[in-house]
Amino acid sequence: MDRLPITRILIVDDEPALREGLAETVSDLGHCPVLAASGAEALARVAADPAIAAVLLDLRMPGDLDGMAVLKRLRSGPRPPPVAVLTAYASAENTIEAMRLGAYDHLTKPVGRAELAGLLGGMLALPADAAPDASAPAGPSALIGSSEAMRRVQKAVGLAADSDATVLLQGETGTGKEVAARALHAYGRRQAGPFVPVNCAAIPADLLESELFGHLRGAFTGATSDRTGAFREADGGTLFLDEIGDMPPSMQAKILRALQERVVTPVGGRPAPVDVRVVAATHRDLPRLVAEGGFRQDLFYRLNVVPITLPPLRERLADILALAEHFLCWSGAGQKRLGPEAAAALMRYPWPGNVRELRNVIERAAVLARGAVIGAEDLGLRDPGPPGEAPGAEGFLPAWLHGDLPGAVARLEEAMIRRALRASGGNRARAAKSLGIQRQLLYAKIERYGLRDAAMSGNQTDDVANPDGPPLA
Repeated sequence: MDRLPITRILIVDDEPALREGLAETVSDLGHCPVLAASGAEALARVAADPAIAAVLLDLRMPGDLDGMAVLKRLRSGPRPPPVAVLTAYASAENTIEAMRLGAYDHLTKPVGRAELAGLLGGMLALPADAAPDASAPAGPSALIGSSEAMRRVQKAVGLAADSDATVLLQGETGTGKEVAARALHAYGRRQAGPFVPVNCAAIPADLLESELFGHLRGAFTGATSDRTGAFREADGGTLFLDEIGDMPPSMQAKILRALQERVVTPVGGRPAPVDVRVVAATHRDLPRLVAEGGFRQDLFYRLNVVPITLPPLRERLADILALAEHFLCWSGAGQKRLGPEAAAALMRYPWPGNVRELRNVIERAAVLARGAVIGAEDLGLRDPGPPGEAPGAEGFLPAWLHGDLPGAVARLEEAMIRRALRASGGNRARAAKSLGIQRQLLYAKIERYGLRDAAMSGNQTDDVANPDGPPLA
């Protein structure tokens, strides 16, 4: 395998086993690892060593300087190195904030060898000042989810939040496009300004122009007073144009002009400039609408500056229970909680209505469940099919995935480790490499699942001098 040029990589982590494991992989990739056990030590090393080319930064560290504070200070320097945040506790909030503060990427531990090689390759290919400058932190977001599909959305929101570029949110009905729009506003530099949502499909065509651009008194029959209009109401903030794919053709040309020139003309009035960031959303296939003549091509290009696609819930299995717990917490249900049968039912269901349907189901169950534990029967879900049915278009799960999510993940993890140990003849170094994880993490998993006999049944790891480390997750 071709190695990258030798460079100095700073690894910041307060856990010795993880720090040394990363250092071993970085060294094996042909780089020189530099270690720091705290945020203060990391800043001191960067200040003293201008040859540090990239930083791998843990998020949770003791003391006043956690990973986010270190990231902000590093990115505010005159020639900041690229920084990747690595954490075992990824959330929507810290993902968006890290990307907004200038992180190159935000990854969840453990990071495999191939992923780390790709990460370092991308970071080292950047010019020294490629990442954006930091600015003040923003408010919280409701973009809940730790699945890879949702983390891509969170990262895109963090990167786009401070920009004034038009964002086009796409996705099925109920996937949370307005939630993403509000997160773009809440985390951006316009957060102190207004957020004005307009549903273009819910307003009659003959009233939409007045709703968006305003009108003067007497401009038409029924105009008994002046109306500001959504564009000017959102001045200094964000205008959210929901379901823009359903906008009548007569309005599309006027919206295009407003987006291009940042000038609006009230009905019966004169043009007036506006300072507004526009976020649009649709569940429609806009390229197909353009091809069919139902949507202006030039308007599509003007909207599609920063496209972000919200994944359907059936592609976010890892997020279903987290979302359910969140909705249950905000339902006012007191101490009610989901039982294991209810959790399994939520995981089996295909969710055609996406997150909106999940929220409605949880709110209904919170009201109707008589006991403290919500059972499967309280959810009122239709039966998606018999256990063991193969995955298909309706989102059915294989039999081994039935039960709660932690149990399914543990069963998969144990099975993969057993297979890797068998394939390597018990050589744990080779097993770890085939699994794409660090050896220290594999040792911890062997202890956790009681697989020491499986690990000892074949050849010992000849090139590992360190004893098995403590559990890391």
